[in-house]
Amino acid sequence: MRDGVRLNSLVLSPTDSKRTYPILLQRTPYNPERMQPQAAFLKAGYIFVFQSVRGRYRSEGTFVQMRPEDARQGSASDVDESTDTSDTIAWLTKNVPHNNGRVGMLGISYGGFYAAAGLIDANPALKAVSPQAPQADLFMGDDTHHNGAFLLASTFNWLWECDRAPTCTSQDFPYPSGTDGYHFFLAAGPLSLFDAEFFHRQSPEWEIMMRHGTYDRLWRRRDILPRLRNVTPAVLSVGGWYDANNLYGALHVFEAVRHQSPGTPATLVIGPWTHGQWASGTGESIDHLQFGSATSAYFLEHIELPFFESYLKGAGRPDLPVAEVFDTGANHWRSFNSWPPSASAMKKLYLRAHNSVSFEPPAARESSEGYDQYVSDPAHPAPFLPNDDFDMAPDYTARDQRFAANRSDGVSYESGILTADITIVGPVSPRLLVSTSGTDSDWVVKLIDVHPSGYQELVRGDVTRGKFRHSFSHPVPMRPNQPTRVDFTMDDVYHTFKKGDRILVRVQSSWFPLVDRNPQKFEDIYTAKAADFQRATERVFHTPRNASYVELRTLPFDEHGLP
Repeated sequence: MRDGVRLNSLVLSPTDSKRTYPILLQRTPYNPERMQPQAAFLKAGYIFVFQSVRGRYRSEGTFVQMRPEDARQGSASDVDESTDTSDTIAWLTKNVPHNNGRVGMLGISYGGFYAAAGLIDANPALKAVSPQAPQADLFMGDDTHHNGAFLLASTFNWLWECDRAPTCTSQDFPYPSGTDGYHFFLAAGPLSLFDAEFFHRQSPEWEIMMRHGTYDRLWRRRDILPRLRNVTPAVLSVGGWYDANNLYGALHVFEAVRHQSPGTPATLVIGPWTHGQWASGTGESIDHLQFGSATSAYFLEHIELPFFESYLKGAGRPDLPVAEVFDTGANHWRSFNSWPPSASAMKKLYLRAHNSVSFEPPAARESSEGYDQYVSDPAHPAPFLPNDDFDMAPDYTARDQRFAANRSDGVSYESGILTADITIVGPVSPRLLVSTSGTDSDWVVKLIDVHPSGYQELVRGDVTRGKFRHSFSHPVPMRPNQPTRVDFTMDDVYHTFKKGDRILVRVQSSWFPLVDRNPQKFEDIYTAKAADFQRATERVFHTPRNASYVELRTLPFDEHGLP
């Protein structure tokens, strides 16, 4: 690199040296020796490079989680992931025999972040980049936080494995026999005890997160999205509708490139996949959800390989739409020239009296039944899984939600039986009028497709913290028992609720241990003590003047009944 640091890089070249090949680069903080090319790319002919980033495995230098992309280009002392990518490409194109001078880049999850970083001030030889499930903003929507709420189980496990040493290991988890994830994390107590009890100052990133509980300068510097300007390589952003880790990153990297580099070819692909499933399975099913085809093979053969073949070997004009997305209710792919589709219309799905939902607003006669209420108890938080896993199960977003249907610490609103299909596309945005007897509360909203069999399919669900309702940088307390607006936006969907199904919206105030417990008291949750946690009475209002609803987009249907 420009500062003299050497990065360990594995180079796999075709044995046939009679022609030249493009380079396909993947940069990773994980073990590069466990990575291997896909068979289709081996057959097509590429030079493959797997590189460890700074301070990981055999690479020199210091590792920094989500290293900020703010180095001054050209300086020998200031480096970041984009300068390392550019320096790597310059070295490879000069020193690796039989390369054709064109480079592509891809990566999944953390590797997706490094691929996205390569877009910034890109080396001229870099022609095509595919950030797949990329980390983009760890405070707002990826991996460790959603809307500022801390994702406890997954963050704990990730940092236990991959932040205490320059290599990742899954050994010696501190889980005692005879317990489960829900009761383990509940017994562990407030987050303020975790470092002394488990990490013993061996996880720098855990300490950083515990000191930065708001969207401050640290998180803003790590946010890669504002840096995706003047992008020159073509972009293929990939994600999965059931990706519990980084669907946010896939959607927002695509959106950032489209808006900040409007002349750059950019395609969004979202299939019916969990985290990285498009590269490790057939994509035919998740749990008991069946999608009717090998969706991963379709993506590889019709999208991913043609994308790189065109830009790295051909004229650079693949026949790809702006968005290629899979309808998780109707089980088919569809191409769009914009995302969300321009033909979609904004609708409001209102929470109504008698636990009902409707696209019609509350009527005047409902004013006397102005709210529903429940009690949220941090000592008995609502679980996010029925089987108490220790981690964020990769398929939890496909799990049947009936396990939570009869809990009293939430309230559900359900439609009648649908008389026609309804297709929703794009982001799902709860707009709640709520109150709490405390001074802070979490608000979890689930949008559920209830099938005639009774199966409750989670179409989308997410969380926000009440104290962040006005600003993620400057939280403010909620006034006890004072109705207040809490608005947030969940990740996009493309789903058809079929005729005969029902639409259900559930509101609750815990989702444990996916999300850490809120003391329901305005304070820095990372330093809260056990005595700070308190029960709270939560209310959801639904009168004509104080309406709560979910804002979403719907697609029209043509005369054949197809969206």
